[in-house]
Amino acid sequence: MSTEKPKRRPRYKGKNPRHFSEKYKEHDAERYAADVDKVIKSGKTPAGMHRPVMVREVMEVLDPQPGELAIDCTLGYGGHAAALLAALQPGGRLVGLDVDPIELPKAEARLRALEFGPDALTVHRTNFAGLAKVLPEPADIVFADLGLSSMQMDNPARGFTYKCDGPLDLRMNPQRGQAASALLETLDETALAALLLANADEPKADHLARAIKKTSVSTTTQLTALVRNAGGDEDSVRRVFQALRIAVNDEFGALDAFLQNLPFCLKTGGRVAILTFHSGEDRRVKKSFQAGERRGLYSEVAHEVRRPAPPELRANPRSRSAKLRWARRA
Repeated sequence: MSTEKPKRRPRYKGKNPRHFSEKYKEHDAERYAADVDKVIKSGKTPAGMHRPVMVREVMEVLDPQPGELAIDCTLGYGGHAAALLAALQPGGRLVGLDVDPIELPKAEARLRALEFGPDALTVHRTNFAGLAKVLPEPADIVFADLGLSSMQMDNPARGFTYKCDGPLDLRMNPQRGQAASALLETLDETALAALLLANADEPKADHLARAIKKTSVSTTTQLTALVRNAGGDEDSVRRVFQALRIAVNDEFGALDAFLQNLPFCLKTGGRVAILTFHSGEDRRVKKSFQAGERRGLYSEVAHEVRRPAPPELRANPRSRSAKLRWARRA
């Protein structure tokens, strides 16, 4: 038997841990279930966890039935996938896609722990733009949640949050492409202003681009300070990060490719639901569904967007910008 004493957890200043890496109870939800439940009931999302948005509404419009084939194009934490898998049994299958090499294995492990084996769940690390390449056959259901996951947002090492210091990365897959800091080095002032306007509708795009390009930026706090010192408010900071994230991950390009191929990935009568979180995404989904309806590819589309109900908004403030649209294959 080993005589080594177990290592003590790192100490932190104050009564409660403040930094992502120190929140050991939230990172071990099964062991500290009561503590994690207390965080959730306070209206917050525990560190390392994601609370799926509009699950009830998504299930209503997709109406999953036993034996059907469903595709979750953005597996994330696996919250929507777990609800879909339960409704698809017995005999149903779900194919889960995600580009994040850090979070995807964790999501698969959670779903396997719910006793969804290989016959019910298949996982692929890939972008949903290539859905047609991994699809075994046309599906009954396709679902995509285009929002940033809380695991990515809360971890400073990923560079998605402007509230903590970290590398200015913003890549969904940190093993591919260039970080946001490297992208900034390649853009001149005019190109950066155009990017801020196109990807985030930033009204101060020219002014902020001029301020950002005055110096080299490598961390999230550096970029945040530059934007605020140039007269930008909290919304300006959020929009700048959004614009860079969309560019780094080619999110609009991937979404356009996905929407173009989507009707041909659905069976006759197949249903699709897409959650968006900003106007650039929602416009693309809305126009694609409307164009598909005019061409006879969709028999029905959502002409009115659905939003989170007040109880969900109170319980999970991160859901406030969510918009749900759906369509049915002709």
